[in-house]
Amino acid sequence: MWQNLIETLDKLGEVYGSLVKLGERKRSALVNIDMKGLSDILDEEQLLTAKIQKLEKKRLELLRDLSKSDKTLTESTKAKDFYRLAPSFAAEKKLIQLHDRLSKNVDQALKLRDNNKILTQCALDAVQGQLNKLSGAAVEPTYSGKGSDIVTHEKKFDFKA
Repeated sequence: MWQNLIETLDKLGEVYGSLVKLGERKRSALVNIDMKGLSDILDEEQLLTAKIQKLEKKRLELLRDLSKSDKTLTESTKAKDFYRLAPSFAAEKKLIQLHDRLSKNVDQALKLRDNNKILTQCALDAVQGQLNKLSGAAVEPTYSGKGSDIVTHEKKFDFKA
């Protein structure tokens, strides 16, 4: 079972590594406003996310099964302390190495996700601005009661066409 955990952590690290590379490509597509490329990237991202969910479920099952053998383990036990229960020093060392790689890749993926989220919002704002320009929309110098902008539309562009 320990070997299965090693393999699962290794695969998770690889998939998150792929997700990081994909996040970098996504950033480039967002900056270059490459909608076709972005669409392809989103499809790949969906596949990777499904793989991560499957591997994460397997990892949790393995951890649950392995923890049943030691009653001193709790949910608050740190991963590195858990890995010290591995049957050999080599397995313990490999588990810790894979855990560190996985943590690094997850952190990078989250950082890229947050940055891409900002870029996506900026792109949407730019599109909204262009649509407003086409429609002759104007933002009033005051705010509504809910704190949002008051937008008036001059009929220049028929959105229902």
